[in-house]
Amino acid sequence: MEDFETLLKGSAQAHGHLCAGQVIGVRMAMLGCNLIGLDEPSKMPQIKSLVVYVEIDRCATDAIAFVTGVKLGRRSLKYVDNGIMAATFVNLDTGRAFRVRSRETSRDAVDKYAPGIEDKRKQQLEAYKKMPLDALFEIQAVVVDVPFSDMPGPTQFKAVCEVCGVTVRDKREVFKAGKIQCRNCAGGAYFSLSSL
Repeated sequence: MEDFETLLKGSAQAHGHLCAGQVIGVRMAMLGCNLIGLDEPSKMPQIKSLVVYVEIDRCATDAIAFVTGVKLGRRSLKYVDNGIMAATFVNLDTGRAFRVRSRETSRDAVDKYAPGIEDKRKQQLEAYKKMPLDALFEIQAVVVDVPFSDMPGPTQFKAVCEVCGVTVRDKREVFKAGKIQCRNCAGGAYFSLSSL
């Protein structure tokens, strides 16, 4: 794996700016990959061994994706909308998995690691670069049962919605009122139709 500064620079460029979230995400990804035994996660053959569950849609997630090479379209990046600055790194070959969560107490410790910087955002950025991993993160060994229908690779499962006729992939159909339905027809749409 490349060094921290190189990864941070590339991550910030890919994300569009450098911020404390980028620092946390890069360090989290480096730690997570180390814990599950992957040193080149964004390259073959290791890229096929990694799935990462992220629990927030913030800057750190872009950094994690940059460092690890995981992507939604590759089905190796999974988004669980918990609103928590955490990610779980899973090695599909070994089954090893660790959840790494940013400690809220790290915000209170920035004065200790970056004294004399008045701008709070800059102080956090600099402190998070220097802070020991155990002060910045909580680490939990976990078990993640990645369902076969969620595995990276080609689509294995298809169903057709009996209401609208759309093809639903990867076991995301719903059985409601005696019919196979897409989530939209079953009442789970995130949108409503416009009269335009």
